[in-house]
Amino acid sequence: MGQPAILKSQRDDFPGWYQDVVAKAELAENGAVRGTMVIRPYGYGLWERMQSELDARIKRAGAENVYLPLLIPYSYIQKEAEHVKGFKFELATVTHAGGKQLEEALTIRPSSETLFGDVMARWVQSHRDLPLLLNQWANVVRWELRPRLFLRTTEFLWQEGHTAHATAAGASAYALRILTDVYQDFMGRVLALPVLVGRKTRRERFAGAVNTLTCEALMRDGKALQMATSHELGQNFSRAFGINFADSDGSQQFAWTTSWGSSTRMIGGLIMAHGDEYGLRLPPMIAPVQVVIVVVHDEPAVLRVADQLARHLIDQGIRARVDRDLTRSLGRRIIDWELKGVPIRVELGSRDVAAHRCVLVRRDTRSKESVAESEAVALIGGALSAIQQNLYEDRLQALRAGIIETSSIEAAIEAAQRGFARLPYALITEESEAALAQRGVTVRCIQDSDGHVPTSEDQPGLTAIVGRAY
Repeated sequence: MGQPAILKSQRDDFPGWYQDVVAKAELAENGAVRGTMVIRPYGYGLWERMQSELDARIKRAGAENVYLPLLIPYSYIQKEAEHVKGFKFELATVTHAGGKQLEEALTIRPSSETLFGDVMARWVQSHRDLPLLLNQWANVVRWELRPRLFLRTTEFLWQEGHTAHATAAGASAYALRILTDVYQDFMGRVLALPVLVGRKTRRERFAGAVNTLTCEALMRDGKALQMATSHELGQNFSRAFGINFADSDGSQQFAWTTSWGSSTRMIGGLIMAHGDEYGLRLPPMIAPVQVVIVVVHDEPAVLRVADQLARHLIDQGIRARVDRDLTRSLGRRIIDWELKGVPIRVELGSRDVAAHRCVLVRRDTRSKESVAESEAVALIGGALSAIQQNLYEDRLQALRAGIIETSSIEAAIEAAQRGFARLPYALITEESEAALAQRGVTVRCIQDSDGHVPTSEDQPGLTAIVGRAY
């Protein structure tokens, strides 16, 4: 089967291809307000799987879920100078409600550092209350001038963690733990997406943070996508909101805080990292439907075998669905399931049933084989594991090939047009970083010589990873 004409070419028009996949795989569509999105059931199914896997990891890291209000007094935003400066052009405010002007404007949540600062100041009294490890699943609003579904939208869904610690070392260790044990592990194991981890430069830090850690993924068009971040906030928000505690010797100390988050942007990364000319290619662990059984003929025996196979798969914990919609052509149905990236397609017709066989098609390789009906469940289970690993290895190879060693700013700018460029961090100055930005290139992260997160920017032998980014 050749390339379907329903998608723009990924090679020739990557942005057009991306928009086609989002629309035609029925993931999302634009909302009534510019920059907002309606997430359709299949797209939300992806988000639910992401939530489930991430939430389990967050809880293993000791954090508990809470929920804080959507509306924030504007005075709270103003309490931390760098924070209000960083969000200056992204805030949406409410000035009227109940038919009259409010005494104080309210900000629609762009992030919740200020609200968490307020509640932590009440909840933390003693060193025995620390560490306080909290997380919330919520929506946020940041006014976006150039929206793109999942990648940059005015409103998006995310989780945001906020913690308070008795020491700077405790906060630093926890921020790193979230980056590696939660985000990096989730990206690799579940999304089959290897990421680079490192520190952000001062220019690229989160507003109000003293250190930002990041997971950076390489998309198929050679651009970077920031998949998740973890921030050390020092004592900035503690001083602004009075998060202090009685230490073991009775002295009053300000807590050290962190914040960290990942969002529906991950769905955009999933599309652009794994997708091909035929649409999505979903890693089985994240796929809402892992196996679709496509009924070729509307005959009782075929329908009976299809339903029986689906039940056996579901009993094994595999998310399976039977497609019995014979009002559409077989070719159209196959194209649509390939668009949606379902990892395995089973084709079942009257001849297959008569021979006690069925046809298995892998979405990652598009390979097809006829197998005995009695062996199908076991073979499908093995194939799902193989697809998960194959997609990871494919992206790992692409990431390694996409990192180009350079030794000058100019060479890094040229290399960044094709992927990531790596160069000595000593070459990154305020002037050189500004020169990179003028050419649409940014420092994605700083790493040590082993590719790990450095403990400080003063370590010898550090390298910078630069690239173009979404």
